[in-house]
Amino acid sequence: MSIFKKATSATDYLPEKEFIALFALMMSLTALSMDAILPAFSHIAADLNIQDYQQTQWIISAMVFGMVFGEIVFGPLSDTLGRKKSIFLGVGIFIIGSFIALLASSLTMLLVGRMIQGLGVSGPKIVSRAMIRDMYKGAAMARIMSYVMMIFILVPLLAPFLGQLVMLLGSWRWVFAVLIAQALIASIWMWLRQPETLPKEKRVPFVFSQIAQNTYLIVSRRDVMAFTLLLGCVFACVMFYISIAQSIFQDIYQVGERFPLYFALLAIGSSLVNFFNAKIVMRIGMKRCVYGALMIMISLSFLLLVVVWSFDGVPPFHLFMGICMVLFSCLSMVFGNVNAMAMEPLGQTAGLGASIISSLSSFIAIILSVTVGLFYHFTLTPLAAGFLVFSCIAIACLVFATRSSSGNLDR
Repeated sequence: MSIFKKATSATDYLPEKEFIALFALMMSLTALSMDAILPAFSHIAADLNIQDYQQTQWIISAMVFGMVFGEIVFGPLSDTLGRKKSIFLGVGIFIIGSFIALLASSLTMLLVGRMIQGLGVSGPKIVSRAMIRDMYKGAAMARIMSYVMMIFILVPLLAPFLGQLVMLLGSWRWVFAVLIAQALIASIWMWLRQPETLPKEKRVPFVFSQIAQNTYLIVSRRDVMAFTLLLGCVFACVMFYISIAQSIFQDIYQVGERFPLYFALLAIGSSLVNFFNAKIVMRIGMKRCVYGALMIMISLSFLLLVVVWSFDGVPPFHLFMGICMVLFSCLSMVFGNVNAMAMEPLGQTAGLGASIISSLSSFIAIILSVTVGLFYHFTLTPLAAGFLVFSCIAIACLVFATRSSSGNLDR
């Protein structure tokens, strides 16, 4: 089959390796948009005359804020319009936001562009998963998703390197040009090669009253909402760290252009945990995996807080790196398992449920991370304290959710 032959039917499947590569490229647009811009924060602050450096944290928060609304819309929308049209609509919105950010002359304009980026990138993020679910089931779906996620988790490691490379060749604005190029390449590839996975006869009308009723049924489940709050707390840890990572490495520890290297080192543990999680969870169950990971997080967060206080807010670099590598590995284990635990009770409303859980957890994460971010003044105390508080809330949510759930979360 020629690579330029346009796919026409759902039975015209791509070769597996090409399918995995395409969907990894499409889904990684979210992570790349969030992490590639990190090395440019100081340049953005200087270029846009940002007086309060804390405001650079909003560059991450604004994008996630846009995702809050996009994630709630694109799930049901793809059931009505079809998968590919929904993805292309999202990519179009993302490109508009990227152009606004590229041309920004003020922080306000940049944040508007980032919010529109977040709104648009929700399309590829949510609908790509639905397409995989349309084509594969059971163990086959788990296998494909594992391969896609193995590639996907490499993006946060490599994104700052890409951002740093772009900064060496030109302005920070060209980071957004690279994102536009990736979105276009992925979209053209999908348009030419990937068939629609939801036939017209299986699409459902966008009936607001039915969606509202199903939404009420989902949000009225105490176990699902507890898992959602848990995810929000864990995502808040990630968001807060990402928003101040450039300042930690370059302002506090003065690592200069080695920032992408150390950023990647802290993500390596997460990659390894994602690789082995499938085997671990089959042996001891999701609940025990999450409980163990959260207990380690609480212990290490407390240790980090003690170490930070002992060194007046700035512990030795090797201590910070060692503790955080294990912390972030635990975060990775919590994410995958809790998403599955939250989805398990939803049955026929799983598509809408995925949108609601993702949207609400993102909104919770924004509120928590921005609040803690107000206390950041070039010491690691807010980071350690935030991780400790969020981990404690998360484990309380886990206990409440598993007691409220009628499902078997230990399997």
